[in-house]
Amino acid sequence: MRVAMIGTGYVGLVSGTCFSDFGHEVVCVDKDASKIERLGRGEIPIFEPGLDDLVRRNVAAGRLRFATDLTQAVRQAEVVFIAVGTPSRRGDGHADLSYVHAAAREIARAANGFTVVVTKSTVPVGTGTDIEHIIREEAPEADIAVVSNPEFLREGAAIEDFKRPDRIVIGTEDPRAREVMTALYRPLSLNAAPLLFTERNTAELIKYASNAFLAMKITFINEMADLCEKVGGNVQEVARGIGLDRRIGPKFLHAGPGYGGSCFPKDTLALMRTAQEAGAPLRLIETVTTVNESRKAAMGRRVIEAMGTPPRGATVAVLGLTFKPNTDDMRDSPAINIVQSLLDRGVQVRAYDPVGMDEARKVLPAEVEYAASAYACAEGADCLVIVTEWDAFRALDLDRLKTLLRRPIVVDLRNIYPPADLIGRGFKYVGVGRPNGE
Repeated sequence: MRVAMIGTGYVGLVSGTCFSDFGHEVVCVDKDASKIERLGRGEIPIFEPGLDDLVRRNVAAGRLRFATDLTQAVRQAEVVFIAVGTPSRRGDGHADLSYVHAAAREIARAANGFTVVVTKSTVPVGTGTDIEHIIREEAPEADIAVVSNPEFLREGAAIEDFKRPDRIVIGTEDPRAREVMTALYRPLSLNAAPLLFTERNTAELIKYASNAFLAMKITFINEMADLCEKVGGNVQEVARGIGLDRRIGPKFLHAGPGYGGSCFPKDTLALMRTAQEAGAPLRLIETVTTVNESRKAAMGRRVIEAMGTPPRGATVAVLGLTFKPNTDDMRDSPAINIVQSLLDRGVQVRAYDPVGMDEARKVLPAEVEYAASAYACAEGADCLVIVTEWDAFRALDLDRLKTLLRRPIVVDLRNIYPPADLIGRGFKYVGVGRPNGE
């Protein structure tokens, strides 16, 4: 099939590339000419394992191309995906749909013959109806069906998620659109991926509800971690104990410094605002967002308390800056709050991340120092803080680490080390959700 993907951000680039790998002819469109030029040269603007090889292979096969001309791409396409950004709107937290609406207007003017227009961007319930109205206003005679097909891609595992999804949600009641979307995703039938067809508003709501529920699980286990520290429990054992219940499951029950990234913070906020306007406030989700922001701020105080002396002039080594491993995404990363909290207390911050330092420089204060390795980061520091659970940090030479640190203090905000491994070597160890700092 002929596919046009409007937007070459994370969702658009991964989705378009994977569709081309299925054998479809895909054109990824973006208004940023320099970005399209870089993609044409094989330069991938995001860090996603395996994506560069997948792009090169499908470009070489002639199934994937990049362009700035939306009109030509849409005229030749049977399916047009809207995969532009929907950031939180300043002031009220609603999703900013200006890019989505602008894309809809251009698509309406360019469409040729029956065209399925699919919202891949994360959008509030009712956006598909808005897009349909915009298209009718711009081109009353256009033969277009508007479909919702939300994405469920985890950064760092997006290709696997696209090719082996838990489910594919498609919101449409148009039989022609249903036939097209079934054909588009037919290659996944070999993996027995279920196609869940729903009404369009329901599909839009599934995306927000999914992210809100996962954010709630993270926040729940983080609050349980606080309780464990007070009463003498071990949050990792609590998480395992409840996660073995198949009704609950083990995923998203890892205590840490709070959730971040491109989805959970903005999606929970947008869902919360939509619910408030609909007169059905989601008190549970409102609490989740409040608790998560408080937790990020509290992690900086935890580091200060671990050092036990006036912190001004001390140096803290921060390992991991991105909101999760296997991505360079810094959006709403807990590291931002932690670093700022330390700087506010007069602490010197030295940081290292395997791939995220270029993005970190754009959002962290200028006084942050960046190191070339985990060991260079630790050298001469009064405390080492593990913020992101990169695999590279899971097998550090602890004896070497102790010789490098000025004071042998480790604050492990991801619980990647057994306490005994460090305490037995003479470290002061502070984890999350363990009694007495164990």
